[in-house]
Amino acid sequence: MLKKLLKKLNKIPGSKLHEKLDNEEAVRRQVTALFGILSSIYGPDKLVLRAGKLDALSMMRSSDVALRVIALQRIVFENPTIEERPTPERIPEILNEVEEAIANFLARKTVEEDLEKRVNDRMQEKHEDYIKEIRTQLVKEQSGPENAQTLKKFAQLEKLETVKLAKSTYELVRPQQMDQIVGQEQAKRALLSKLGSPFPQHILIYGPPGVGKTTAARIALQEAAKLAATPFADDAPFIEVDGTTLRWDPRDITNPLLGSVHDPIYQGARRDFAETAIPEPKPGLVTDAHGGILFLDEIGELDPVLQNKLLKVLEDKRVRFESPYYDPDDQNVPKYIQKLFEEGAPADFILIGATTRDPSEINPALRSRCAEIYFEPLVPEQVEEIVAGAAERLQVNLESGVAKTISKYTIEGRKAVNLLSDAHGLAVYRTGATDAESVLIAEQDIEEVLRMNRLVPYVQDKEQSEARAEVGKIFGLGVAGFLGSTIEIEAVAFPATEAGKGRLRFNDTAGSMAKDSVFNAAAVLRRITGKDIQDFDVHVNVVGGGRIDGPSAGVAITLAIYSAMLGKPIPQDVAITGEISIQGKVKPVGGVFEKIFGARQAGMTTVLVPYDNRRDVPSNPEGVTVHLVKTIDEVLQLVFAEQVETIAAS
Repeated sequence: MLKKLLKKLNKIPGSKLHEKLDNEEAVRRQVTALFGILSSIYGPDKLVLRAGKLDALSMMRSSDVALRVIALQRIVFENPTIEERPTPERIPEILNEVEEAIANFLARKTVEEDLEKRVNDRMQEKHEDYIKEIRTQLVKEQSGPENAQTLKKFAQLEKLETVKLAKSTYELVRPQQMDQIVGQEQAKRALLSKLGSPFPQHILIYGPPGVGKTTAARIALQEAAKLAATPFADDAPFIEVDGTTLRWDPRDITNPLLGSVHDPIYQGARRDFAETAIPEPKPGLVTDAHGGILFLDEIGELDPVLQNKLLKVLEDKRVRFESPYYDPDDQNVPKYIQKLFEEGAPADFILIGATTRDPSEINPALRSRCAEIYFEPLVPEQVEEIVAGAAERLQVNLESGVAKTISKYTIEGRKAVNLLSDAHGLAVYRTGATDAESVLIAEQDIEEVLRMNRLVPYVQDKEQSEARAEVGKIFGLGVAGFLGSTIEIEAVAFPATEAGKGRLRFNDTAGSMAKDSVFNAAAVLRRITGKDIQDFDVHVNVVGGGRIDGPSAGVAITLAIYSAMLGKPIPQDVAITGEISIQGKVKPVGGVFEKIFGARQAGMTTVLVPYDNRRDVPSNPEGVTVHLVKTIDEVLQLVFAEQVETIAAS
C-alpha cells in the first residue's frame, strides 16, 4: 500500500520539484491529492484528530488554497505555530517541501514495516521452536529416557552381571595381613612406623619386582588407620596408579593424575556449560587420594615434567586450575566451579612411590621430600614359604619338592604364585579333578610348566661347584637394578715366543673400564710375582660378552691372570668384587648388598668384598661367608692359602 502511495505522490500534477504551477486549479488539485495521501496514511478519523490537535481542522476544510497549504504544513511538520499566509509564488515551493516530507515518511515507514515483519516472523519461528521443545520435554518426562532399544541393552548388561567366573589365583593368594608378607621384616617395620606416626611421611620404596611393595603399602594403610595417633580415617582411600601407563597432555587438556579443565567448546563439556561457554574443572587422582594414600607404582618411569608438577602439589596440598574461558563475574558459573578456580581442589595425601630403578636415577627433589625404604630380593627359602602359603589358600596339595623346585627358578613372589597357578591348572586338566582339595600338584606338573615357560634356574646346585677348582677362572660380581649376579671371568697365559714381546688381549665388549682394570692388574702382578706380563701372551675374556660398567671387576681380573700365569687353581665357590689400584689396594665399589645376594643365588659359599664396604654387608649373611679385604696380598692369602682366616662381616 505504501508503495502505491509513493507512486500516487509522483503522479500528482505539478508535484515534481522543478515543475511550475501554472494556475490555481493545478495547485488546488495538488493540495487535494496531498490531503488524500495523508488520509490514506493516517485514516480519515485519525487525520481529523491530528488536524484538531494542531489547530488546523478549520483550515483543512477551508476553500481557501493558502489556508489549506498552512494546514498541510502544520499536519506534516507537526508545527501548530505556522500562521504566515503564503504568497502564490511561495505556495509551489511549500508544496514541494510537504511532498518531500511525505515521501521520506512513506519510505521510512516502508522500511520499518518490512523490518517489523521480519522481526515478527523470526519471533514466530522462535516461539514455534520453543513450543516444540516444551512438548518434547513433556513427552520425555511422561515416557522417560527409555525406549525399546535402550531397555534391550540394559537387559543385556543385567544378564552379563549374572555370569561370574572364579577369582584369579593372585586375588585368592594375595596377603591380607602384614604378617602374611614373606620376608621384608625390616622394610615392613619401617613402612608401618612412617605411616603410623602422627606426622606421616611421603615414602619411596626401592626393590625388585614381585616382592610385595604394593601389597605392603595397602596393608600398611589399613594398619595405620587403626592407630589412635594416625591422621588416617578408617575409610581413608588407597589410590593406585602405574607410572608406566600414565599419560598426560603437556597443555593440561588431559591430566588424569593432577586434574584438568574441560574446554566448553572443544572437549565436549556438559551441554549446559557448553551453551554458556563455562569451563569445567575435573579433579584428578591426587584429589581422589585426599586424606589417604596415592600409590604411584614405577614412579621412576613417570614423565619428568609431570614429576615436577606433582612436587608442587605435594608442597601446596592443593591443585590449581586455570582457563581463559573462566569469567569470575559470570553469574551463570556454578558455585563449585567458582570454588575450584578460585581456591583449587584439595590434595592432602601421602605419596608412596615404588620403583625398580636405582635411587640415583630418581628425581633428587622427589627423593629429598620422601623417606626411603628398601625391599630385598627373596631368597629360595622365602620363595618356598610363599608357594606353601599360596597352596594353602588355594586349598591344594603339593607333592614333596614342588616348592623347592619353583624356588630355584624365580626370586619373585608373584612369579612363583603364577607358576603354581599354571601347575594347578595343569594338574586339574591331567587328573580331571572337580574338588579343589583332591588336587595334587605333582613334580611332573611343575616341570612341564617350567619347560613351557622356557625358564632357567636362578640358583645353581652348590654340590657341583664346592669341590671344583680351575686355573685362570674366577667369578666376579655385578648388579643390575636390585639384582646381583655373578660374572664369569677367564684368562689364559702362555710364554711369549720372544721375551718382552708378549701380547695382551681383552674382549672389547666388556667396556673400556674393564680394559683399564687389565692394565692395572699388569702393574700389580709384576709387583707381587716379579714377572713381567710382557713375557706372556695373555688373553682375558668375560664369558657371555657382558658389559662391565665400572671398575669393580679389577680384583677378579687380577686373580684370573695371576692364576693363569702361575698355574694355581682357584676354588669355584669363591666370588669377589672390588676395584684394584696400581698399588695393589682393594678399593670400594657399589651394590655390595645386592652382589652378596647374587653370589648366594649362584651357589657361592665365599665372597670377598672391599673393607671400605663393610657397612654394606648384611649383618647376618645366610649361606655365604663374607671376607673383608684391604689389599691384593690379603686376597691371595684367602684364595690360595690352605687355612683362611675369616674377617667378621660386622
